[in-house]
Amino acid sequence: MRQPDDELASLKQASLLRQLPAYDRSLINFSSNDYLGLSRHPTIISAYQQAVDQYGAGSTASRLVCGSLPPHEQLENLIAEAKGTEAALSFATGYATSVGVLAAVLQKGDTVILDKLCHASLIDGARLSGATIRVFPHNHLDKLCDLLESCSRSAAENSRTLVVTESIFSMDGDAAPLKEIAELTQKHRALLMVDEAHALGIRGQSGMGLAEELGISELIDFHMGTLGKAGGVAGGYLAASRSWIDLLVNKARSFIYSTAPPPAQAAAAFAGLQIIRSAEGSELRKKLWDNIQVFQEHTGLTAQPESAIIPWMVGDTDQALDLSFQLREKGFLVPAIRYPTVPRNTARLRVTISADHAPHDIRSLADCLR
Repeated sequence: MRQPDDELASLKQASLLRQLPAYDRSLINFSSNDYLGLSRHPTIISAYQQAVDQYGAGSTASRLVCGSLPPHEQLENLIAEAKGTEAALSFATGYATSVGVLAAVLQKGDTVILDKLCHASLIDGARLSGATIRVFPHNHLDKLCDLLESCSRSAAENSRTLVVTESIFSMDGDAAPLKEIAELTQKHRALLMVDEAHALGIRGQSGMGLAEELGISELIDFHMGTLGKAGGVAGGYLAASRSWIDLLVNKARSFIYSTAPPPAQAAAAFAGLQIIRSAEGSELRKKLWDNIQVFQEHTGLTAQPESAIIPWMVGDTDQALDLSFQLREKGFLVPAIRYPTVPRNTARLRVTISADHAPHDIRSLADCLR
């Protein structure tokens, strides 16, 4: 029987051993996904506290038993309205959303087609579903078209084909060619699921993501996202037609068999979404993009970033870890990202910019990186 210590030793030898870091508040944080700085917004904190006073600390059971409370329903109604769908369902986490939705929508005999760089939670959900998995190279439309054509020819009459992509990719920060992907899925009568986790709050006129920005929301069957990044709180959601949401309530195991998210979490996420869609949210997005431009100009990046995620490519794992340590010594928290989170030999620093960052701190980080 293999021992855990042997596995840990192998990971350490390969520079892949991970440990939980202690959060050091003295460091300037360039690793957070809190893109708009809402996690400490007084309105959201107040909503959280008021909901605790009114409903208590926890939901006490799953939603189907006794845990469905007004804040959950209010949040889901707002998500559906904001995403332009008939209904929505909230989950405890983004991971639970991915796993629950994919395993509920798909089964053996179906096909799921994923972008190669899709998040681990989407891959895990696809595996759990029992569906046939096909992968296309990152943002490669021709290969996606080939796979869709192949599925169209061989699919059984009652089977489903689902294309899955992120709108903004979590480690590269680049955007999917979402309009073209949506058109391809429509042409081949496939379903489309889009994870807007890293686009919510920063793309689109009201901050609802890349689909809103491109005006193609109605072409997407499953709008997925998280509320713990630009939303500033926690949780995940899936917005879709009423029939699909009703099916998830009956089949999504991560929803059915989990204690419901605390009502205070739902109330705070509701407040966060309201801010994102407001004039204040627009101002925060402008400040964020101004800060992104400061970083671009002072690092000399030629390509304009497509999101608040900016990978500083290194390649070698040990070098990436060393650079991250050097930045920590200079007062900056910038994580090294390595295999298996990213492909081998593509280790990088993952810089994330926030509306909360002071321009002089961004310039200081840029000077260090240069």
